[in-house]
Amino acid sequence: MNCTKPHVVVTGASTGIGRATARELAGSGWHVFAGIRRDGDAPSETTPLILDVTRPEQVKAAVVAVEQHVGAAGLAGLVDNAGIGVAWPVELVPLDALRHIFEVNVVGQVAVTQGFLPLLRQARGRIVVIGSIGDRMNLPFGGPLGASKAALAGLTESLRQEVAAFGVRVVLIAPASIHTEAVDKVEQGARRAVDEFPPELRDLYATSYTGMVATAMARERAGSPPVVVARVVSKALTARRPRARYLVGKDVRLLAMIAGWLPIRLQDAIRRRVFGLPAPGSLVQRVPS
Repeated sequence: MNCTKPHVVVTGASTGIGRATARELAGSGWHVFAGIRRDGDAPSETTPLILDVTRPEQVKAAVVAVEQHVGAAGLAGLVDNAGIGVAWPVELVPLDALRHIFEVNVVGQVAVTQGFLPLLRQARGRIVVIGSIGDRMNLPFGGPLGASKAALAGLTESLRQEVAAFGVRVVLIAPASIHTEAVDKVEQGARRAVDEFPPELRDLYATSYTGMVATAMARERAGSPPVVVARVVSKALTARRPRARYLVGKDVRLLAMIAGWLPIRLQDAIRRRVFGLPAPGSLVQRVPS
């Protein structure tokens, strides 16, 4: 290998946080392998790596490609960023959609991490996992996404302890209110979801569901740009003693404080007020018999 730069793989680098991270690291002297699903999506300053985290053959091929390049030097960093977001009432979410979000946000991240761990051990590298503040404080109708991020956080905590003896450090980044292209995708998905609600249950959920999505996405649009997360990722990869968990993004510390200190009943009341949810018991008469 003639390349003397440290090497890092960033999954989900086509858009949003992943793309901003790939560009930030490339500008800071890293050789970045940008995991993308389609040719042409990688930032120009990176090395494209076709990598759909749900396809084992692509994960295996990506590991082989990186290994051939880095050789004995190994891999200095892995940023597990690929993920999707959906909003559904728990009662109505299609089980195939629920399985898919866990396949991408949880199983796919584990598959990539398993594949690259031998190279990370060689370099005593670092793994940075992009989670969410939602693993502490979830939103109504955000159950599928929040649950997947909570599962990812739990796996990350175990992984951190398991690989420490190898000199591999693991860091969880928990963003909140980051304005990315995902906002538009969630809104589009929500409009389609309402059309899929069973007619006999649509009146129970449609108004509060669409109101919550509109409010939540407005807050996301007013959030921090993805580069603020990218800079924290860079810090996590290079700090002499990185934290186990970093909070980043607009309102993240307020949300963490609410989740950590306020009673659940008060948290629920705050969320009802913020998202305009109906009061407890107020829809009893509308429940179909």
